[in-house]
Amino acid sequence: MRPSWDVAEPFTQSVRVAETDLDQYGHTNNVTYLGWLERVAWAHSVSLGLDFADYQRLGAGCVARRHELEYLLPTFAGEELLLGTWIQECDGKFTMWRAYQIIRAADDKTILRGRTKWVCIDMKSGRLARMPPEFVAAYRPAT
Repeated sequence: MRPSWDVAEPFTQSVRVAETDLDQYGHTNNVTYLGWLERVAWAHSVSLGLDFADYQRLGAGCVARRHELEYLLPTFAGEELLLGTWIQECDGKFTMWRAYQIIRAADDKTILRGRTKWVCIDMKSGRLARMPPEFVAAYRPAT
């Protein structure tokens, strides 16, 4: 069965829910999901040609300004999840929105949809900064 992604070709990774990912209710903790989204976002960025060493070299990086997450269904230990991400919007100046979808592999159910607003900052000052041309080249065509 081919996963039912919201877009034609998201960047994907898979993860298996571990016992240590569960909260006191016995399902995956919301903080765990956020960690997985950060991991797939970084892997996607690396696949587009920008890793943290590049951020350091350029003196610019992207930091989260806003997360919007909708938890649709619970997940449990042992389940395989498919993490998908894509660049939803990029203004080529200061901000971009990265979208996410998590699908349970066993039944193709979407269990989470979300997005993060990322802003470009100067790595030394931490202040808002214009995206370097390398960011625009890597992130803009991905939309």
